[in-house]
Amino acid sequence: MTADTVPLTLILPASFIGGLVLGYAYFRALRETARLIVAQGHPLIGLALTLGRLGLITAGLYLAVQAGALALLAALAGVLCAKAFMLRTSL
Repeated sequence: MTADTVPLTLILPASFIGGLVLGYAYFRALRETARLIVAQGHPLIGLALTLGRLGLITAGLYLAVQAGALALLAALAGVLCAKAFMLRTSL
């Protein structure tokens, strides 16, 4: 089954939910990286977290691109909603 045969009514919610998960993981890793920097933690852990979150967001958005432009926009909307959630919970 390819992206061409799957209906858009399944692709868009899946992309949005995938974007939510991707965004939560990305911003959670960013929070941990910032906490490590402030606490003078081990720099290699911070580097690993940074490379991991960049690799994760790149791979996730690449998969969304393969499903089409609307799927990419839905995934981006999910990432932005996760960002808003993470900002709200950090205050």
